[in-house]
Amino acid sequence: MKQPLLRTMLAGPVAVAVLAAGTAGCTIKNSGEPANNVAPGGARAAGGGSATLVDGSGTKVALVPGGAHPYFQPWKKAGATARTTYKLGGVTFDETAEWDQQKQNNLLSSLAARGYNAFGVFGVSPTDINTTFADLTSQGFPVASLGSCPAGKTDAADFCLSTDVELAAYKAARATIEAMGGKGTLVHLTGINVDSNTQLRIRGVAKAVKETGGRVTLLQTVTDIDKDLQTAQKAVSDLLAAKGRNIQGIVSTAYNPAVAAAGAVQRSGLPVKVVAIDDDAKILSSIRNGSVDATVVQNPVGQADVGTWALALLQTEQCVMRTPGVAVDSGSFVVTKADVDTYDTARRARTEKLKKQFADELLSCR
Repeated sequence: MKQPLLRTMLAGPVAVAVLAAGTAGCTIKNSGEPANNVAPGGARAAGGGSATLVDGSGTKVALVPGGAHPYFQPWKKAGATARTTYKLGGVTFDETAEWDQQKQNNLLSSLAARGYNAFGVFGVSPTDINTTFADLTSQGFPVASLGSCPAGKTDAADFCLSTDVELAAYKAARATIEAMGGKGTLVHLTGINVDSNTQLRIRGVAKAVKETGGRVTLLQTVTDIDKDLQTAQKAVSDLLAAKGRNIQGIVSTAYNPAVAAAGAVQRSGLPVKVVAIDDDAKILSSIRNGSVDATVVQNPVGQADVGTWALALLQTEQCVMRTPGVAVDSGSFVVTKADVDTYDTARRARTEKLKKQFADELLSCR
C-alpha cells in the first residue's frame, strides 16, 4: 500500500516569486464573518476581492482517501469541523476497502450521484488519477488532490495540497544522522518500490547521506514493507537479526515500518537510533521513553481543513485558482522529546499560514 506522502511541491523562494507574479491576493474570511477586508494578524490584503465564503450551504464536500490507512483518520474530524466552521451543506469522509483505482472511481461517481459537488481526493494510482480528476472537473466539480499529487508534471485537479515527500524524507534522514552523532551505518525503511513517491523518499534520504561526505553509509533501503504492520514487523525483525549489530541508525519514511522499528529496536536492546514518521500514539510514547529519537509529522488536519475551505470557494464560484494544478506543501515537522507535547502548535500555525497563502497568492476572488 502506498504511504500517503506528496510528490515534489512548489515551495521556497522560487515558488513565492512565481506565485507573487499573479494579481493581488484575497482577504481570508469565513461564512458569517464581518466584511472588513482585513487578513489575519491585521495585515490588509491588496486588491478588491476577498476569500469570503458568503454562502456555502449548497456545497457538499467529499473527502476520499485511496483506501484504509491510519494517516487519513484525522480527515474525518477535520472535515466535520470544517462543515460547521464554514457552514457547508455537507462534508463526508468515505473510502474503499481496497486500494483499487477503479473502485475509487466508482465511489466518486456514487458520491456525485448522491449530491456531493466538491471532492478532496487521495488518488490510488499516481499515474492514472489525472483521468479521474479530468472526468470530475469536466462535470463542473472542483477537485483537490489531497495528500498526494499525480505522477509527472501535470495535475488535472484544481490544486494539490500535501506533504513534500522528498523534503520530509530529507528532514527525517538528517534527524537520524544527527542522533547517530554524524557517522555510522544507516538503514532506510519505506513503502512500495515502484511508487513514484517512494522514489522521492529514497532521493531525499540519499541527499542527506551524501551531505555527510562519507561519514554515513547507507547500508540498505528496504522497500515494499508498508502493506500492513505484520509485514513490517517481520521485515524489521529479520533485518535486526541479520545486521542489527552493524546498524547505527534506522530512518523510516512509511507508517507501518516506523511503528515496527520502534517496537523491535526497543525489544532488541540494540543501540540503534530510530527516526519515524507520523504521530501514532506508539511513536509518541517511544519518543517520550527515549526508544525513538524523533519523528517527522505531517499535516493531514490542515489538508482537510484548508482543502475543504478552498473547495467551497471554488464550488460557489466566488474564487478561481490563478494557476490550476498548483502544488502546495502542507508542511512536515521534526518532533523530538523536547517538543513532543507541544508540536501541534506549530502545525496549527502552519495551517493558518496555508489559508493566508491561498488567499494572498493562489486564489483570485471576486
